[in-house]
Amino acid sequence: MSYSIKHLFHIEASQHKVFEAISTIKGLSNWWTVQTEGNTTLGDTIQFDFGDTVGPLMKVVELKPNEKVVWECVSSQHGWLEHTFIFSLDDNEGKTRVRFSHHGWDEQDDFYAICNFSWGRYMESLRQYCQTGKGGAFGSEGYQK
Repeated sequence: MSYSIKHLFHIEASQHKVFEAISTIKGLSNWWTVQTEGNTTLGDTIQFDFGDTVGPLMKVVELKPNEKVVWECVSSQHGWLEHTFIFSLDDNEGKTRVRFSHHGWDEQDDFYAICNFSWGRYMESLRQYCQTGKGGAFGSEGYQK
């Protein structure tokens, strides 16, 4: 059996603006981690690091402008190898509805719980970045430990 982390929430910003935040190095580095490098085009990879910790290397496996971004983890020191990350966007009464999922968990252990909590925090960072221009990316002035 495989488990998933899922979050559904709304952002008061256009789908285009939210898509830019999840599909560009500039956007990603403003809400997830300031240490974001790579290329966000289909088939390319993005490296996400957190201070001295080497984070996941994600391959962009699906990209639908203003609608969907899918990554597959191709390198991870933390057990995310072959996990899939999906951001789906649609309009809901003038707001952008975001459905985020992190698939590939073998069990719902403590690390799963930590990641679920952290993803919730980073989804709020994404919302704040899109709505105010200032997110709480890891390593940023707005990041709270």
